[in-house]
Amino acid sequence: MKRPTLMTSKILCFFAVSAFFSCNQQQKENAPIVDAPANIISLNEADAIYNNYSTHRVSLIESYETQQRQPDEKFEASRFVDFDYDAIKQYIAYIDQEALAGGVKKVTKLRLYFANYPNEEKFPNGKKVIHKRQNSIFMVPTLEKGGINYGFFIGNNGTAELIKDWKDSSKDGLGFSLDKKQEAQAGFAPNFVLKSSLQGSKSLAFNFGQGGPPPKTDF
Repeated sequence: MKRPTLMTSKILCFFAVSAFFSCNQQQKENAPIVDAPANIISLNEADAIYNNYSTHRVSLIESYETQQRQPDEKFEASRFVDFDYDAIKQYIAYIDQEALAGGVKKVTKLRLYFANYPNEEKFPNGKKVIHKRQNSIFMVPTLEKGGINYGFFIGNNGTAELIKDWKDSSKDGLGFSLDKKQEAQAGFAPNFVLKSSLQGSKSLAFNFGQGGPPPKTDF
């Protein structure tokens, strides 16, 4: 068999590259057009409500943290929380998977809760607290029941259960316990103890985004 000449190799390479780009272009042309969601806002609107937060919230938070909670430490209020894009896609895929297995007909919303990190070195699960005392968010999926959206998790029997029902049945209503020593220490991070009713269950709450002062390249 004859070995291909240099010219033949170049021609074959050219056709291979051309076929690759042609295939990609065809895929793009055949991809469905996605309409902009109704929730999209303009950059002017985004800048305005961001500045509203700066004017009406940041100074109050920083004043409280530096004057009342930890006077000996400088504190700069967090201005954003971001999550890895691929992690969000994985989270949504995981929710869909667990919801389907748990008997949920439709995940209706992603509910974001405001939160505040403890003034401790580590979270109860061992993760390092990067931004002590900073505000953050966590999110849970919801389902519709009786015309109302409720956050849910997967119970130890493998079916979806309402977070509201778990909290209502929880003795202290918060899902963690404090010993007497902890109760006497104001601001001490609680010692989380998994209740027997949660053994084997799966939480769908998503947290641990990266937050901090405003990025210098954005607003």
